[in-house]
Amino acid sequence: MRISSSYDIILLHGRKSLIVPDALRQFKASIFQALAHPTRIAIVEVLRDGELPAGAIMERLGLEQANASQHLSILRAKHIVTSRKEGNQVFYSVRDFLLIEVLDVMRRYFQAHVEEAMTMLKEIDRSDKEGS
Repeated sequence: MRISSSYDIILLHGRKSLIVPDALRQFKASIFQALAHPTRIAIVEVLRDGELPAGAIMERLGLEQANASQHLSILRAKHIVTSRKEGNQVFYSVRDFLLIEVLDVMRRYFQAHVEEAMTMLKEIDRSDKEGS
């Protein structure tokens, strides 16, 4: 059976599954939508080194309980973080470290463009000084 190269094959529960491009784009969009708030990105980044209780996340990020709860709920709903309850504490962790790698790539992308903009500004400043 021949499959068009516009489709992706993934392993799902140990079996190969076909993902149509629109479904994959929708999935990507839903992940980026869940990460579209700086607080949610900060939560994922603070979980980089492993599981933390909700209280520690709030303390490290300076979040109020209601605010943290709302953002953690969105991240849980999109399966970006997982949670487990132990006694009266809820512990959170990043579901897949690959997402941390995606955020690291985004940081490098940002840095590359900031460096490019800084170089351009320096050149403009230098030409302004030469023209004066």
